[in-house]
Amino acid sequence: MAPSQSPRAAGPQPISLDDRARDNLRFIRETMERAGSFTAVPGWGGVVMGLTALGAAAIAAQQTRPEAWLVTWLAEAVAACCIALWTAAGKSRAAQMPLFAGPGRKFALAFVPPLAAGALLTAVLFRAGLRGDLPGAWLLLYGTAVVTAGAFSIQIVPLMGLCFMVLGAVALFSPVAWGDAFMAAGFGGLQILFGAIIARRHGG
Repeated sequence: MAPSQSPRAAGPQPISLDDRARDNLRFIRETMERAGSFTAVPGWGGVVMGLTALGAAAIAAQQTRPEAWLVTWLAEAVAACCIALWTAAGKSRAAQMPLFAGPGRKFALAFVPPLAAGALLTAVLFRAGLRGDLPGAWLLLYGTAVVTAGAFSIQIVPLMGLCFMVLGAVALFSPVAWGDAFMAAGFGGLQILFGAIIARRHGG
């Protein structure tokens, strides 16, 4: 007669304390990473912002008066802000995450100062008759805002900011006549490209 197996040998093997501790640490780390990242960056909203920027570039290129050119791009900036806030708020509600609390607050605090600096430089450069330097300055400072705020967001956001910064740096040393083309490439093309990537990988 074959010897009977002991209950210890027949039952499931117990999970070691080391494995359980590693699982717990992994869960805690992933939870903290999610809690510390602002994930409501708009994807499809970014695509819409890029499309409106392409339209603004086409309109701005037809303007003969500097004031009309500036008003065109300022109107586009206001429209882009409204689109970004509206779509980010919708994405935040869907994720049941407050927009301006926790990671969202950190994102906003890092994002706003470079934009405020850009607003001041806009007034100074335009008053000095240096309208041709505005596209490069706008692209560069917007990219800076995205990079700094991206430290509190998903990994692709800082990469998008770096692309804007590189494009802005090139625009600053390029012919003035290319300004609207650079604006279309950055606020249009880059915004559409990265918006689509964000929407596909991280939701709309």
